[in-house]
This record gives sequence, structure tokens and C-alpha cells, in this order.
Amino acid sequence: MNELPLISGYRPQAPLLVSTQGPLSQARFLGQAMVLAQSLPEAGYVLNLCESRHAFLLGFAAALLRGQTSLLPPNKTVDTVAAIRGRYRDSYVLSDDAAVTDGIAVPLDRVCADWADAPPLIPAAQIAALPFTSGSTGEPLPHAKTWGALAIHAGLLSRRLGFDGAHIAATVPPQHTYGLETTVMAALAGGAVSHCARPFFPQDLSPVLGALPAPRLLVTTPVHLHALVQARLRLPPIAGIVSATAPLSVELAAAAEDRLGAPVHEIYGSTESGAVATRRTTAGELWQPLPGLTLREHEDGAMVSGPHLGQPIRLADIIELCEDGRIRLLGRSGDLLKVAGKRMSLAELNHRLLAIPGVEDGVVFLPEPPDAAAATTTRVIRPAALVVAPTLVEQQILELLRHSVDPAFLPRPLRRVARLPRNELGKLPHAALRELLRG
Repeated sequence: MNELPLISGYRPQAPLLVSTQGPLSQARFLGQAMVLAQSLPEAGYVLNLCESRHAFLLGFAAALLRGQTSLLPPNKTVDTVAAIRGRYRDSYVLSDDAAVTDGIAVPLDRVCADWADAPPLIPAAQIAALPFTSGSTGEPLPHAKTWGALAIHAGLLSRRLGFDGAHIAATVPPQHTYGLETTVMAALAGGAVSHCARPFFPQDLSPVLGALPAPRLLVTTPVHLHALVQARLRLPPIAGIVSATAPLSVELAAAAEDRLGAPVHEIYGSTESGAVATRRTTAGELWQPLPGLTLREHEDGAMVSGPHLGQPIRLADIIELCEDGRIRLLGRSGDLLKVAGKRMSLAELNHRLLAIPGVEDGVVFLPEPPDAAAATTTRVIRPAALVVAPTLVEQQILELLRHSVDPAFLPRPLRRVARLPRNELGKLPHAALRELLRG
């Protein structure tokens, strides 16, 4: 396995993407990618900021053809982009903004001939991407992904979730590992067809799904799924829903299955490892690891290994291995609070907070930086909470929470806010939470 094709199972006239202009064939896409590759500058890295999945895929493929590594930022803020550019001096920026001044705009209207040969081969050991962690628990860090690992992982995930032959609409960006695996690699190596748009609001999703033939899959997050359920829109039939990036409650999954008429599957994974396991949320709490992946318990986390992963990768969650090979997630290793011989996890506190009638959104967290909290051996740390609850006052929320939470673990302070600082994946960067708490 020294080289793998840029498009697996290549069928020249089969669609790879669908945009507002209609389907784009695999052969036409390769023609566009080859032309773009010839125009790219000499460099080791490319910072791919493209919003459109078409432009992102073209930039990603062209970089592979030039032997360049795609830098995939956790967000597109000025500070984040500047920090990455400062760290990777041998890099340039790709954007789908025609007015970009510090970078190259990816042209989507360039006339190109269809690629006439077999798809180009990419060395399996080539570092294809450096996705960065979201920074929700600390400073964003890069994690190298080889082309071979990405392609093999995409095949495993595709077979598990039925991506092959499916048409995918996604609310997630391609720069995140979740979006990269389920919308980019699913198209290049998993047999799927991806829509180029990234609908953000529920009303934006209907025309995107309507442009896709059946079977349709929706790739999304709990935050977007909650908004979609609340919107009560009529959508084209969906064959399945995939969720990741944050825990999905059984109640929300059941509501989504009832309203949208499709099974909801969750992906458990991380930026470091990619997808590790899946489950149908309403079928039970146990997760089924992807084929070929081996998980083992660790005193302060878990380890996952597989032939294509290179070396074992440490996960932040504590797991319990079941006899049938499935796993139970017991919470994050830094999630456990201990007070006077009692224990409770932040995940459980969050679940109970969000179960309070009138609470629309909320989070319980440790106000100290994660490193400082981890260094505290006794873990006697008072959690804080930020809550979106327009019809309740703070004391009411605390009293309602007291019904199901030991007073030792009640969050103090608990502050009511208009909205939480969620990023485009619905995650809550720890620094943003601390700043909002101070404000």
C-alpha cells in the first residue's frame, strides 16, 4: 500500500459533488484539481480557509497533487490564522473569497476539460492534513494525518454508516476532523456524494436536501439538530442522521427520529484519532468500535490503536470494555469531581442542568484553566455554570438543580446569559467561557 488513488472506486461520470449549478462529475473535478495544482506556489503547507465544500475539496486535492500539507484551523479568526501562519512560515492561504488580498482565491468558474486518465495516485505516507484541536479545553494543537490513514478510515466509516452511494448534506465545516471524514473523505474514498453548501439555519437545509437525490444523509451536531427539531419544518425524506462533536441526549435523538423519520447515529472520536466508534443513540448507551480498531482501558483515559493509525493514540475519555467488544463511555478523565468522598462528573451535571424545564442551553465547567485543574490532586474545585433560561432567575435554577444534585456539587457562581459562546461546531472554548463568566 505505497500509493492510493485520489478518488477510490473511480467512475469518471459519476457525481462527486452537488452545488447550486448541479452535479459535478469525478472526471470534471479531477480536471479542475489538476489545473489548480499547476497554479499553486511552491510551499510546504497551505492554510485552507474555503467555506464552500467544492472550493475546499479542490484546494485539498490540488495540495495533495503538489505534495503539500493542508493546515486545517479550528476557526477562522484573525488571531488563529495569524498564529498558524506564524508557526508555519512556509505556507500560503487558499480562500473562496474573490476579494482575498493575503492569499489565493480558488476559482470555481474556470473552464476545464474532464480528466481523461485513471485518478492520480497519492503516496500513502504523505502527510495530507494537519487538523487542529478545537481549543475547547486548551490551546489548539495540530495532529498529522497521512493520506493512507484518512483513506482507510473513510472506508471503515463509510461501510459502518452507509455512506457509499448516499448523498450527504452537512452543517459542519470541512476543516474539522468530523467534517473532513464525513464530507470530504467520504466523497474521495467512501463512495458518497457531498453537497457543497453548509446550511446553518434550519430553513436553509430544505433546499440543500431538495437538490440531492435519495438516499439522503444529514451530517450535523447536537446544537443544529436541536434547532432543526424545534423548527418543525417539512423536509425531503432523510435516510439517516449522523451527529458528533458533543454528547447527544437520548431525548433529543428520539425527538429527531420521530420528527424527521430517520435513525440517528452518533460518532465518538477525537481530532487526534478521528472516528473511533458509533452507536444508534436510542438503542442504548454502548458504542461499537470501527473494524480494526482496538481500545484498551487506561487509568486516566483510554488508548486506541489500529494498523492505519501508526502508533496508539490516547483518548481523553475513561472507558469500560464489555465482553462483546463494545465500550461504555464513563466520562472524560478530567471531568470527575471529588468532594468529601463523593463523586460526580461534569457531564452528569450538564445533563441535569439541561433537563430543567425552562433551560434552553447551559454548561457546567471548571473556571480554572484545564491544566491548573488537572494539577489539583484533591479535585476539590467548585464548578461554575452559564445558563440560557429567559423565564427563570438564577436562584430558581439553583433550587431546581438542588432536587437532583448534591449541594456539594452545585455550581457557584451560576450566571444567566443571553447565549453561550458556541463555535460553528457547537463547542464551547474554555477561554470564552471563562471570559463570559468574568463579564
